[in-house]
Amino acid sequence: MMELEQFSYDNKTVKNFALATVIWGVIGMLVGLLAACQLVWPELNLTAWLSFGRIRPLHTNAVIFAFVGNGIFAGVYYSLQRLLKARMWSDVLSNINFWGWQLIILSAVLTLPFGYTTGKEYAELEWPIDIAITILWVVFGWNLFATILKRRVKHLYVAIWFYIATFVTVAVLHIVNSFELPVSFLKSYSWYAGVQDALVQWWYGHNAVAFFLTAPYLGLMYYFVPKAANRPVYSYRLSIIHFWALIFIYIWAGPHHLLYTALPDWAQSLGVVFSIMLIAPSWGGMLNGLLTLRGAWDRVRESVVLKFMVVAITCYGMATFEGPMMSLKSVNIISHFTDWTIAHVHVGGLGWNGMLTFGMLYWLIPKLYQRKLFSNRLANIHFWIATLGIILYTIPMYWAGFTQGLMWQDFNPDGTLVNKDFLETVTQLRPYYIMRALGGGIYVIGAILMSYNLIRTMVLGTFLAEEPTEAPALIHTKETHHKNEYWHRVIERKPVRLLVLSLIVILIGGVVELVPTFLVTSNVPTIESVKPYSPLELEGRDLYIREGCYNCHSQMVRPLRFETARYGEYSKAGEFIYDHPFQWGSKRTGPDLHREGRGNKQNRPDSWHYLHMLDPTSISPGSIMPAYSWLIDDDLDTSLSIAKITAMRKMGVPYPEGFEKEVHQNMDKQAAEISENILKDLKNGDYSNTNVQQLKKKEIIALIAYLQRLGADIHEKTENVLDNTDE
Repeated sequence: MMELEQFSYDNKTVKNFALATVIWGVIGMLVGLLAACQLVWPELNLTAWLSFGRIRPLHTNAVIFAFVGNGIFAGVYYSLQRLLKARMWSDVLSNINFWGWQLIILSAVLTLPFGYTTGKEYAELEWPIDIAITILWVVFGWNLFATILKRRVKHLYVAIWFYIATFVTVAVLHIVNSFELPVSFLKSYSWYAGVQDALVQWWYGHNAVAFFLTAPYLGLMYYFVPKAANRPVYSYRLSIIHFWALIFIYIWAGPHHLLYTALPDWAQSLGVVFSIMLIAPSWGGMLNGLLTLRGAWDRVRESVVLKFMVVAITCYGMATFEGPMMSLKSVNIISHFTDWTIAHVHVGGLGWNGMLTFGMLYWLIPKLYQRKLFSNRLANIHFWIATLGIILYTIPMYWAGFTQGLMWQDFNPDGTLVNKDFLETVTQLRPYYIMRALGGGIYVIGAILMSYNLIRTMVLGTFLAEEPTEAPALIHTKETHHKNEYWHRVIERKPVRLLVLSLIVILIGGVVELVPTFLVTSNVPTIESVKPYSPLELEGRDLYIREGCYNCHSQMVRPLRFETARYGEYSKAGEFIYDHPFQWGSKRTGPDLHREGRGNKQNRPDSWHYLHMLDPTSISPGSIMPAYSWLIDDDLDTSLSIAKITAMRKMGVPYPEGFEKEVHQNMDKQAAEISENILKDLKNGDYSNTNVQQLKKKEIIALIAYLQRLGADIHEKTENVLDNTDE
């Protein structure tokens, strides 16, 4: 008889991550609710650091990396130990993982609202935090893999395959996307520019969804659903197909975020093809999860845990069908830049990640505290509230998306746009935004109810920090392949082989898509008239990024008749070669700005931009854009201007040698010209006592300089901006 080894599971780390999941989840959702309300009542943009453009990335980071991230770690640290019949390899590494992750989240809270951002969606945190994330991820992977190597079971269960793929792919995505050149401690520029940066960003952004919001949660699904249902996974072979097909296909799909843009057609087509293929493995996983409940659906009626997980898996199926459909060009032409995308994201976020996390917490906390859940009734109320919240959030956003997309494309018989003013397409959406805020509010109330229920459970229970258990040691024998053994069993016994194969599988798509865009110059053609930004324009661009303007405004006019009729000439790849980072955007709450510059269709004077930033409603009645009064009050910080120009030259921007000596003079000259233009137009009223010397020092002047430059270089009359001469 085989001797049993006695050991204990570490529940303390699991508890810590579970509590962090609850706390950060409520905080992240409340920030999202505030952002949703600001789109209905702009006056809720109370301060600069609570303005929509700054808290929107705080919301996405809090929900993705704080709420879901802590949920991943809680679920992995709990399930991994039990699947491997082994305690985590190092308690020290577990503690470093927990406290380090909380510090990273705290650093996001202390930087993003204050405008320290890279301006890259889902990757806004600055370079020191990126380095910290890398170190913490290595710590997690080290602990994960060391535990796998000291396991007491021969074969690795399917959940662990997804954990391994998550670790290796997130590491690759984060490192490649985070190549940036520091300018100061909290300021950097993306090493990539324009088309290349856009491709890298959405290769990262889409696969952050794939391998942070999806893959690890599929692993958790494969563990917790069978546990809660007390039934085995429906199909072992379907699990194999699901895993390998998913990680291979997902990595290719990123370009579907960039359809009809300046991205080369071949890359767009690859994104579409693989997005459609993605339906098969995604739905294979969904069916594997739901069919695990075959013969046990009566338990769903009784188990609140299963209720949450069934809705979660269903939402996963809905989101993973809708995503490929949105990648079809005929659908994308309507959906892209609209609230349809917001609805799609939240079906996944609120439904898949949120509901699975809630179900997992309702299962975990009673186990850790050795008692029944405080109130099943409250948990059931939470389930119905959360489900209602998802419905009230997503359906109005779908409707808003359809409305937006169709209004943008609506032509009169004479060929003119029905809704010439973009604002007409915004004011129509206010009722939908109110419903979205209501749905989000209901969802948050559910999360707060859950928090109360779990806290009461913990207070009344007894926490089991060290859970004693026993298992026979794993006997290492010579590797043999039995005649009737399924081929995949060999891979399951070899974790290093599984990791290497996973790495190879995910690298194929990345290499095929990224390398040609970097090495084949014809993919990014240059335009002779496109020149680098002047120092003042570069500072203005940084202010644009600091204020999160890219959250509401795109800078990509697609070659579609309804867009060129509204904005002017469509955007070319060569126009973005000096954009570090790119600013194509993913949502149009406001109009596209790529042709906002002087000499384009809008051709607005400097004074218009000044008044618009001071009070948008004075220029555009009914606008939901907040006022940016602090840009008018605050002096522009030029202490890093020379360093910024130097950094840009290192990345290939052709500023002339020795230009650093002229930076401040150049900025002063351009700022004075813009200030004179403004004061000339606003010579009466409150501006009569303002002089050029006072005005030219303000941040607003730099921002106007940037806005007046957008998309202006393709006009033949545009002169070298470094000369600071007007047209």
